[in-house]
Amino acid sequence: MNKFKILFIAAFVLIVLIFFKAFLLQGQLPIPADTITGLYYPFRDAYFKTNPNGVPYKNFLVTDPVRQQIPWKSLVVSAEKKLQLPLWNPYNFAGAPLLANFQSGVFYPLNLLFFVLPFSVAWSLLIFSQPLLAGLFLFLYLKNLKLNKFAGLLGAISFAFCGFSVAWMEWGTILSTALWLPLILLAIDKLFEITNYQSLIINRKIIGWFLVLLVSFVSAFFAGHLQTFFYLTIIVAFYFFVSWLRNAKKLKTLITFLVCFVLFLILTLPQLLPTLQFISLSARNVDLVGWQQPGWFIPWQNLVQFIVPDFFGNPATLNYYGIWNYGEFIGYIGIVPLLMALYALFFRRDKNVLFFGSALFLSLIFALPTIFAKIPFKLDIPFLSTAQPTRLLFIIDFSLSVLAAFGLDYLVNSKNKKWMSIIVGSIGVMFAGLWAFVLFLHENILLGSDLAVAKQNLIFPTILFIVASIILLMIILNTRKQLTIALIGALILITVVDLFRFGWKFEPFTNQNYLFPSTSITAFLQNQPGTFRIMETDSKILPPNFSIMYKLQTLDGYDPLYLQRFGELMAASGRNKPDITTPFGFNRIITPQDSLSRTTDLLGVKYVLSLEEIKNSKLTEVFNDGQVKVYENSMAMPRAFFINTTLLVDSKQQAIDAMFDLNYPLDKRAVVENVQKKNLFKANWDLGDAKIVSYEDNKVVINTNNPGVGFLVLTDSFYPTWHATIDGKETPIYLTDYNFRGIITPEGKHTIVFYDKLF
Repeated sequence: MNKFKILFIAAFVLIVLIFFKAFLLQGQLPIPADTITGLYYPFRDAYFKTNPNGVPYKNFLVTDPVRQQIPWKSLVVSAEKKLQLPLWNPYNFAGAPLLANFQSGVFYPLNLLFFVLPFSVAWSLLIFSQPLLAGLFLFLYLKNLKLNKFAGLLGAISFAFCGFSVAWMEWGTILSTALWLPLILLAIDKLFEITNYQSLIINRKIIGWFLVLLVSFVSAFFAGHLQTFFYLTIIVAFYFFVSWLRNAKKLKTLITFLVCFVLFLILTLPQLLPTLQFISLSARNVDLVGWQQPGWFIPWQNLVQFIVPDFFGNPATLNYYGIWNYGEFIGYIGIVPLLMALYALFFRRDKNVLFFGSALFLSLIFALPTIFAKIPFKLDIPFLSTAQPTRLLFIIDFSLSVLAAFGLDYLVNSKNKKWMSIIVGSIGVMFAGLWAFVLFLHENILLGSDLAVAKQNLIFPTILFIVASIILLMIILNTRKQLTIALIGALILITVVDLFRFGWKFEPFTNQNYLFPSTSITAFLQNQPGTFRIMETDSKILPPNFSIMYKLQTLDGYDPLYLQRFGELMAASGRNKPDITTPFGFNRIITPQDSLSRTTDLLGVKYVLSLEEIKNSKLTEVFNDGQVKVYENSMAMPRAFFINTTLLVDSKQQAIDAMFDLNYPLDKRAVVENVQKKNLFKANWDLGDAKIVSYEDNKVVINTNNPGVGFLVLTDSFYPTWHATIDGKETPIYLTDYNFRGIITPEGKHTIVFYDKLF
């Protein structure tokens, strides 16, 4: 590696370090922890004295990392540190798969950070690693294509801090998946370059790049975002196929990649099979917002955000007035990279420009509301029909970043640079049109406040464009090499300023004390004995998945994958009738709030949190702090209990009908589905005692004592990977009370163990 290459890599690393200066120098976390203390109770109350209106939060749109990814990763790391597989999450949805969740990223290699560092520091370094690795990998890929080093640096900066990267950076999964793409492409190119080998065993270079390809592909899969990985795989497959056609269609090269793919499948089976099983049992296909809604595709008007990122405002400044979700539509890569990308696209004749130009075009076709983009949804094609196509911005921004590098390289090396003036002039016309729109053509289109936002946010991009245009004009007219290098450096600097301003505006860096602080309410609940669940009557209290961080079990949960059975039961409970028809209306977030329902009692909800006073004989206020009141439910049933009778049914509709039959108390009768050996079931069961002596994520131990044969109910979600033993002997688990577990227990004292295993 020559010294100039090292210098450019060092420059990029320095740029990333500067972007994360708030974390590295001030100790602030790249985590939206301010939304915890600013939006939700009881955390708002904990800071009431210093912040009576709540802790100020930077970006309300960035809440998912603390509501999903961080709690899941915390649970994963906790199990892995005990050398256990994190198979099950007992804290949400009355229990749900964790490893199979996919977004939990159980096997991601960078999880090693959490073994040697405090969780908040390790997570922050994970976030830091994303733009760092994304840019470094792209720089190395572009350098291997023999591009100018300045061009490689521009592409690296653009991809590391483009709209897609900034919008999803703090999730820790989406960008962690995407960042491996350039390294995979580099490995493919290297394997095609090395053609003078006889076997894989004797050629070290082949083995080395083969391992790079395999590890990169596996890492992208394990990073935790299936849709992004799907798009990555499509690009990789086409890239390999095109490269194979260009390289004489050598059979041994094809075999090399087939071997790599087979090894990939073998290595990823521990994640792939559980995920496919979970998807098949989830409500993913039946409880989604319809694709016809505005914002499912990138709206045509939002293409303006490739030039002016905040034309429709920004959620961080609370003035976004566009359709639905800013983060789903922002594909900004910077003014200078956009100019360079268009320059390469229209004027550079190159096989790689053709490939990435085609990827860009096809991605736009399927991300925008075109007739082609709607085909997968009209045909209800599996997986594609549930994937929001706005995430194709990954491929769009990556392609633009690569094209930007090709454009700058062409500008540096081309003797005839005048064509650049056409691109500058075209973008200039667009800026002029936008100014004409906000100044003269807005009366019946934008409201007054929206107009002010658009006009204000148009100023800075216009200034950047003018400055960049002047520098480009100087490059076109200049003939001195040293001055050209200085001017190109100025363009790089403009890009850094441009994307840093854009990124810092959106990305929160927060006080580490805000990250799931202890409160008197959470401490009270943690100190209560026994195994129980809690629920909230308001979405502003301890939102779904927060309970994981406090090891409190709840009914609610937030996950694109949740068990359909549990969703149906909660839908019927919310409707107060045996209605399990779709759609449920949850849209990934289940928040049961009816503390008076029988289902709540069955699920063992012992404590109810409320901002309002609740008057009901079964609920007694036992604690309060600030605005949050804690009520104890006297009707909460034990987590494990024996029943008098069982009703055997053959369909889930019969089961839900029976569950809502008020003539049968849920603590006396259990509804059991699809029993094959009905002769094992008695008309009446003996009642005994059941005591949970150990409750772990993957194992529940219960001691029982009953005078005769009994039927034991455990109100944890039924799932195929769970097994049960009685005194060490395997016994079948029956689907009970629509979503839970039941076993036949023999007379006498016994130790019952429910345990989860991978397969």
